Amino acid sequence: MTEPVSPFPFPIRSACPPGACVCEYDRVVADPQADHRPLALNRLQEQKLIERIERIESYEDLKHVQAVIHRNLGVALRIEPGPNEVRTVRGIIVVLEEKPGLCKKARQSIPAAVRRCLNERPEIAYALLDAHDLFGAP
Repeated sequence: MTEPVSPFPFPIRSACPPGACVCEYDRVVADPQADHRPLALNRLQEQKLIERIERIESYEDLKHVQAVIHRNLGVALRIEPGPNEVRTVRGIIVVLEEKPGLCKKARQSIPAAVRRCLNERPEIAYALLDAHDLFGAP
């Protein structure tokens, strides 16, 4: 007996349990016009991405990882200073944009990995703040 052929050019993650997520997995799988890239982020790929984020060494490397996430998943990873005074990494906004097909767990675990990276390497957080002109001239 042969396995059914997947209509996707890449392996996709399995569906979340009913009621546990708001990713609209079934709708995305059924719609041939939908962007299917978020479905490629299975548990193994998510772990690899988190490991990659934890290995970030510089602000330029962080920007590169943001670009790779956008290119491969079609979602933006926003990392910017919050509207109030930034005293700790908690004052930096880290959000993985919502997109149909992207699991809620990934939208939580990826920003958490970025925060861990910024906590471990404060020089990246300082470069981020400087890039947003918080340390620049008034």
